[in-house]
Amino acid sequence: MTDTQTDQRPVLVVDFGAQYAQLIARRVREAGVYSEIVPHTATAADVAAKQPVALILSGGPSSVYEDGAPSLDPGILQLGIPTLGICYGFQVMAQQLGGTVANTGLREYGATDATVAGDGGVLLGGQPAEQNVWMSHGDQVSAAPAGFDVLASTAATPVAAFGNAEKCFYGVQWHPEVKHSDYGQDVLVNFLHKAAGLAADWNSGNVIAEQVAKIRAQVGTGRVLSALSGGVDSAVSTALVHEAVGDQLVAVFVDHGLLRKGEREQVENDYVASTGVRLITVDARETFLNALAGVSDPEQKRKIIGREFIRAFEKVQADLVAEAAAQGEPIRFLVQGTLYPDVVESGGGTGTANIKSHHNVGGLPEDLQFELVEPLRTLFKDEVRAIGRELGLPEAIVARQPFPGPGLGIRIVGEVTADRLEILRDADAIAREELTRAGLDGEIWQCPVVLLADVRSVGVQGDGRTYGHPIVLRPVSSEDAMTADWSRLPYDVLSKISNRITNEVREINRVVLDVTSKPPGTIEWE
Repeated sequence: MTDTQTDQRPVLVVDFGAQYAQLIARRVREAGVYSEIVPHTATAADVAAKQPVALILSGGPSSVYEDGAPSLDPGILQLGIPTLGICYGFQVMAQQLGGTVANTGLREYGATDATVAGDGGVLLGGQPAEQNVWMSHGDQVSAAPAGFDVLASTAATPVAAFGNAEKCFYGVQWHPEVKHSDYGQDVLVNFLHKAAGLAADWNSGNVIAEQVAKIRAQVGTGRVLSALSGGVDSAVSTALVHEAVGDQLVAVFVDHGLLRKGEREQVENDYVASTGVRLITVDARETFLNALAGVSDPEQKRKIIGREFIRAFEKVQADLVAEAAAQGEPIRFLVQGTLYPDVVESGGGTGTANIKSHHNVGGLPEDLQFELVEPLRTLFKDEVRAIGRELGLPEAIVARQPFPGPGLGIRIVGEVTADRLEILRDADAIAREELTRAGLDGEIWQCPVVLLADVRSVGVQGDGRTYGHPIVLRPVSSEDAMTADWSRLPYDVLSKISNRITNEVREINRVVLDVTSKPPGTIEWE
């Protein structure tokens, strides 16, 4: 993570390019300990400067023997910091500390039976002698470093876990951060609390206190605008900044015409009533539609929507100049609900590719006139919801499904027009109504409804031939949006949604279900 968001000393997750590095950090926080991610290129001096209370070396896709394989500054393991190696990080530890890593030709992928040696030591103590773990490796640690005890093995891997209690160095070949490892979280908890002796004292309450202090230090007596969309992220970030600076904050809600049904009313009524935030609504529907006219490329749409958001705020800034001048303070700050997954997918994570631009990360204009205030930048969605509840936000807002900043503009595959928005808005409302009626809101992460605007299919409605648009339902289950699987909704619910959409929504004659996981697909289509 790029910025330390707490005064607590962190557990540093050293990222070797693992797809699960963010998940490791999240699991550490679930254990009540603050965590941050740093790249494997960090030097011993870089690590020492952060004063970490423990290190976790992540997995990675490489072999320790490959040319150019990610390495670790050997000085890091000389700092005397409690360290846990996972998968590739386990092998890096073994190699640097004098053990042997071999490519025996025996590979393990997926569910694997592991046998705990003896009492399992501190790391595996209290766990069953036989347990199922999740493996993903080709190389094996064939000999542990001197002074290390072998804590577990598998049929293919003689050293599947090791530990040195004196140095507080431990490692496992499997992935304890994934739920497929039966006792994975127990491994992390044992390392953090029993081996490293860390207290479980990181929670939403102290995050709020720390962030309030940081926001006040950053803003001072300055005036602040908040980009309020009505979604969970912007709602919580706005409430958090309002907690810190009160009337210095003005929340700005831009009605860009890309909203779902009822969203403007929810923001203008429910949210304001619960927070007391001063709200200005900008009706920019025509501006956004004109800017998006003729544009079908999803990245270009995201850039345009991000640009127009900022322009809308700049207009509000100009309108409030006189008021700010009278109070002796300019408007210099803009609050945004950026989360850590936004940063990762926009290429801001360690060793990550730019999957897509988020309107509040990669889509901002280069000539941005505001200094950003991003109090949620290193948090995951479930942590944000907890903070929102702590701040007293309505459950209808805190628990709502994630909705992208660019709104329905990126749920229309093709050009965005007023007619297409109305079609999608109606279909989306029906899907949400039926999911709520069936009591499924708590079982899915979100259910994007996508209009394939440039695709038409033949149908039969009212004994006549139709040539309408398909709608895609994309129900997914996830914990933090870094990975996701499609939700197995009951057939009767899917049937009800399909029947209502094709009966009630103009120009839709086909409803299809997206059954792709993430990866390889993303949650949103664009």
